[in-house]
Amino acid sequence: MSTPALRAAIIQDDQTSQVLMLGWMDDEALALTRSTGLVTFWSRSRQQLWQKGETSGNLMHVVEISPDCDDDALVVRVHPEGPACHDGSTSCFTPWLWRKILQREAAGSRDSYVVRQLSSGIGAIAQKVGEEATEVVVAALSETDERFVSEVADLWFHTLLLLRAKGSDPASLDQELRRRERP
Repeated sequence: MSTPALRAAIIQDDQTSQVLMLGWMDDEALALTRSTGLVTFWSRSRQQLWQKGETSGNLMHVVEISPDCDDDALVVRVHPEGPACHDGSTSCFTPWLWRKILQREAAGSRDSYVVRQLSSGIGAIAQKVGEEATEVVVAALSETDERFVSEVADLWFHTLLLLRAKGSDPASLDQELRRRERP
């Protein structure tokens, strides 16, 4: 079976403009996407069509499809129902550290600091964020640049853990900051 001619389909949230994922569409997938209003891709690994969200329920409702100048790539603006990524993230393009937190949580090893912290509850994680914030302030005022960066990294990590414990993700931060920017 030969692989059909494919075009890259960049999936973007219509409300936030965040890039959610990249998929591949042949002519049939594009026609189905247009006719159903739901994103359909060509799976290169399975060599078949698949509708995004057909098993997870995380459908993507098409708002607009825009081809590039050569018609070999598309931007598909959507209203997503749930996360785009198979790992539960809003976007497949999430920060490396966030993806690592999700992987460690999914593995569930009690030897993992991530798992232990998430098991300790929101209060304990929030307290740790407070401690790390204080350490950032102290380092900014009286320690080396290297120590300051190290403390900011600790604060960032523990803040991401708190986001996870609260059932949110980094995309919500981006969305809130973008909301604030609007007049």
